[in-house]
Amino acid sequence: MIFSDKYNRYSQLAPIVLGLLLFSVIFCACNNAAKTEKEEKGPLKVVTTTGMIKDIVQVLGGDRLELESLMGPGVDPHLYKATQGDLVKLTKADLILYNGLHLEGKLVEIFEKLAKQGRAVYAVTADIDKSKLLASEDVENKDAYPSDPHIWFDVSLWMEAVEAVRKALIKHDPEGLETYNKNAGAYQARLGDLHKELKVMIGSIPEQQRVLVTSHDAFRYFGRAYGLEVRGLQGISTVSEFGLKDVADLVGFISKRRLRSVFVETSVSDKSLRAVVEGCKAKNHQVAIGGTLYSDAMGAEGTPEGTYIGMVQHNANTVVEGLTP
Repeated sequence: MIFSDKYNRYSQLAPIVLGLLLFSVIFCACNNAAKTEKEEKGPLKVVTTTGMIKDIVQVLGGDRLELESLMGPGVDPHLYKATQGDLVKLTKADLILYNGLHLEGKLVEIFEKLAKQGRAVYAVTADIDKSKLLASEDVENKDAYPSDPHIWFDVSLWMEAVEAVRKALIKHDPEGLETYNKNAGAYQARLGDLHKELKVMIGSIPEQQRVLVTSHDAFRYFGRAYGLEVRGLQGISTVSEFGLKDVADLVGFISKRRLRSVFVETSVSDKSLRAVVEGCKAKNHQVAIGGTLYSDAMGAEGTPEGTYIGMVQHNANTVVEGLTP
């Protein structure tokens, strides 16, 4: 009788034990399969267009990512055409991040095709409130550029681009959520400080000298955010043509306002602006090249100007030195 009771108890427990063993085997198999899949997948492959966007991704993701940028120092995104190598990078990427607002005019069609194929393609400016964008004053290219794309020169707007990148990274690499949130928080705090610093720096320039003249109209957001009047020889895109009248008008403006300096850009030829300097000289007004600014591209990798913050600080220092008597 005792033997029979034990047997009955064991027979009742057997299915439960067997079920637990089976669950353990399945769980371990699934867990190992997930690990294998993760190992085979490797780090998230991210491709950016400009160095400014690459810098955000690098700060937020660091070693978690395999990161490449299509455009290096001195490259003009308005004129950039994709190479065969670029197309290979884009098709292999897990995530593609670009500025938008038609900055990368000749690449837009490629991005649209990739998006239609279901690829992860994001413009970092897509969620910025349209009321914060500056309307284009480029009459020649008004249809192609309804809004000024150079938003990174208002640090407060670039902070919104950082948020867009954070969201995209978490969506496509959720395991990195803690890393992305921590790094984004620290970076946003630093950018907030930078925004305040720039207001103080530009505010130190004598009011009548707060006029920034550059090769093309890339600094309107900078002017609006920090209190500068801005003039560019070319429109917001370097695709825009300029003629003798444009040069003559700018010469007249500089001479009348008795401005001290004009500024060339690393990604735009300085010949046109040097012609303006010579035109001012002919009108008996001496105007100097106040320095070189980074506009559509950052400095060389490994230098302070090769980071977004370093680039913006360089520009602000150069403008203050060039415009202050």
